Amino acid sequence: MVGRCIVDHRLQLTAPEGAVGLRLQKAAQVGAAGHPAGLRRQGQLQKLQKFLIICFIRRDILTDITNSGFIPEKRTVCALGLFDGVHRGHQLIITTAVKKAQSLDGHSAVFCFKTDTVTSKGHDGRIEMLMSDEEKHKKMAELGVEVLFSPDFAEFKGMSPEDFVKKVLKERLNCSGAVCGNDFTFGKGAQGKAVDLKRLGEKYDIDVEIVSPLLMGGEVISSTEIRRCVREGEIAKANEMLGYHFGFCLEVEHGFQRGRTWDFPTINQQIPKGRAMPKFGVYCSAVEIDGNKYAGVTNIGVKPTVHVETAPLAETFIMDYHGDLYGRKLKLELHEFLRPEKMFDSFDSLRELSLIH
Repeated sequence: MVGRCIVDHRLQLTAPEGAVGLRLQKAAQVGAAGHPAGLRRQGQLQKLQKFLIICFIRRDILTDITNSGFIPEKRTVCALGLFDGVHRGHQLIITTAVKKAQSLDGHSAVFCFKTDTVTSKGHDGRIEMLMSDEEKHKKMAELGVEVLFSPDFAEFKGMSPEDFVKKVLKERLNCSGAVCGNDFTFGKGAQGKAVDLKRLGEKYDIDVEIVSPLLMGGEVISSTEIRRCVREGEIAKANEMLGYHFGFCLEVEHGFQRGRTWDFPTINQQIPKGRAMPKFGVYCSAVEIDGNKYAGVTNIGVKPTVHVETAPLAETFIMDYHGDLYGRKLKLELHEFLRPEKMFDSFDSLRELSLIH
């Protein structure tokens, strides 16, 4: 559903968040002081609490049940994977689960680990994330996912493949169906493969569908290939595989405000450690402000001309926009790589080139 991007994290708490949840929790504690009437009230409150939690799962909101202990009453069809980037191949897996859930009048769900808790052989032992978990969850909400279970990798890395199917999919998520890619692995040491999931699914009455890889120009669309494209400046190819424009949603920070002397101020966004780093250089870009997109030119790098030692920075000139954006969280999209970052003889020569373009 277009425009569906609400993410509800209330169920990350043991009780519903807010005044209602706090009142329920306090009343249960006070009313259950060993008195039979108090115990009855506690039981009623627990039923009411359960009813409120069920009400939170709606078809227009992605509800995160990771830390709630809540088990969906309706059957779920669960998409399985890390889904970093939520690229076109991931989207096919997720929408397949959503459609199957709708046909069963159940809930569509996703099981995915928190991306920054997953270990990798490179990049300081961590995955180079294509997007933050917050951005990932929004993409999932847009695709129609209703229930999210996204724990830390460390909590489940020692679990056997069968325990994962029995304790997580069947008992925790109430799965009647599961959808994964043919390269999906699970359980301790990635012992479980997609075919094992299908076999175990038959044992625990879970209908497993394995989705074939999605190809682009004869090449499998994968997060690994997209990361390579981002690193090497092949941003147009990365965008085509993603199905949207790669970028960042980051807070605007104060810079040196030299752009103000050029008559076109720029915004500065520091790229956090752990994110997939685009090739340093200049990009055609766009910035979303208050629901509107503005064309821009973005330099990603470390400002070699002005001799500023910082973490990699995205510095963007936004065309046809004037206003104070400091402290705001803005979405930056990279559309096309123009040229590598370059050292100029002086700040004035950099200014002159910018005015030409």
